Amino acid sequence: MKLVFLGPPGAGKGTLATLAKQALNLPHISTGDIFRSNIKEGTPLGLKVKKILDSGGLVPDETTIEIVQDRLRKPDCQGGFILDGFPRTIDQAEALETFAAPQAVINFILADEIIIQRLSGRRVCKNCGASFHLENLPPRREGLCDQCDGELIQRPDDTAQAIQQRLSVYTAQTEPLIGYYRKKGTLKDIDAQPQPEVVLQTLIKVLKA
Repeated sequence: MKLVFLGPPGAGKGTLATLAKQALNLPHISTGDIFRSNIKEGTPLGLKVKKILDSGGLVPDETTIEIVQDRLRKPDCQGGFILDGFPRTIDQAEALETFAAPQAVINFILADEIIIQRLSGRRVCKNCGASFHLENLPPRREGLCDQCDGELIQRPDDTAQAIQQRLSVYTAQTEPLIGYYRKKGTLKDIDAQPQPEVVLQTLIKVLKA
């Protein structure tokens, strides 16, 4: 099954993609991971992306499309995939239709105030990168990582002001996509507020319907 996951930052797309990958036996394709992998391997596309990012630019649609198309040609994607982070624009969505049209587009819905609570409470270890949450997954000792005793910090993009800005950008980019896929009849809205395991069960039911 060919799936696209849409959802605002903080909706838990990454967690749900990991759970769905195991439950549905599908590869999870994240554009961010693809970029990092190509850059690390020094592929021609990776070198192109690195040059753009190093200069402070945004990766253009045609390059992103090229990288995704190349990844979806791999043998592990022949039985389907979960796409996360692509498409982000109508142009990207139209391009995807030409080489791997999704059978279902999952739109994870979560209220802004819950997103802000989720993301602003996140703390990350300065040393090992382990992630905690002040309410949902607190460390055993305040301000210290359970794994390596490193200092826990709040990422600059997890402040309330930064989250509002990220949500504004997401809304501006994604609302047209939601309308695009709703017209095609492939959009499925799912409430992302419950625990991830509950959301996964809802997702599986929706896909079977």
